[in-house]
Amino acid sequence: MSLRGPPEERSPAELLTFGVVNLDKPPGPSSHQVSGWLRDAVDETLADRGADVTIDRAAHAGTLDPKVTGCLPIMLGDATRLAPVFLEGAKEYVAVLECHAPVPADAESVVAEFEGPIYQKPPRKSAVSRRLRVREIYDLEVLEAEERRLLLRIRCESGTYVRKLCHDLGLALGTGAHMGHLRRTLTEPFDDQTLHNAHDFLDALAFWLEDDDPDPLYEVVDPAERILEGIPSVVIAESAAREVANGAPVYAPGVIEADDDIEHGSLVACYTPNGAAVCLGELVGSPDADSGLVVDLERVLV
Repeated sequence: MSLRGPPEERSPAELLTFGVVNLDKPPGPSSHQVSGWLRDAVDETLADRGADVTIDRAAHAGTLDPKVTGCLPIMLGDATRLAPVFLEGAKEYVAVLECHAPVPADAESVVAEFEGPIYQKPPRKSAVSRRLRVREIYDLEVLEAEERRLLLRIRCESGTYVRKLCHDLGLALGTGAHMGHLRRTLTEPFDDQTLHNAHDFLDALAFWLEDDDPDPLYEVVDPAERILEGIPSVVIAESAAREVANGAPVYAPGVIEADDDIEHGSLVACYTPNGAAVCLGELVGSPDADSGLVVDLERVLV
């Protein structure tokens, strides 16, 4: 089978079937609805262009409630196989804490006490099991304070329920509180400095379809390899990549090079020498070994 070419040399159709959009989610629709709209728009555009490829799926990274805005990476086509990567990275939010009484003078010190590991139980409306679990709050900062409001910047582990955090902050402050407006500013490795809205995306598709101009598309859609920034990398030979495509793990003779000091058991991304992603897997052996298993497969990307 043929392997993907270098990320920077892919055609618009190849980009749309293995790409990612750092979307600025608007208030109103669910994350699932937004993903479906982008998927359908791509599918229709590829069909209208007469492309010999199509997509039947898209996925979002980290669900945002309908009213919540901000960073919602949308994976297109085969890029949906990279969804587990987003479970590894941090999230960051800016939230309005609506207090039910005047904010106390020691609010900043009370808020700071929530940095570190915290216990959380998912809310009743959550799609996951309501078991007590630990989530890490990496940084919690009061940006502004009003009589009954605090503007917070929250950097936290993936899977943290900000609404529940706001409730607990209200209890600690002695005022009671609930979450007001919430905006996500980071879903590693994407942040709010490179966001594109849905209109940008649809306009880019129209330019390619109607004017045969793909440049706006290349500005809005990143190759799926962008998702893997920050994940340790292993470069493998093309012959090894073809074996991976058929379900074989990565053995030592096929390893060309690897990042230094990758810990045993780490999630790694394997690439061909031209920079095309081949698979995600667990490092189970030494990349410097002459023989034996090096990477056990988790997701095949070719």
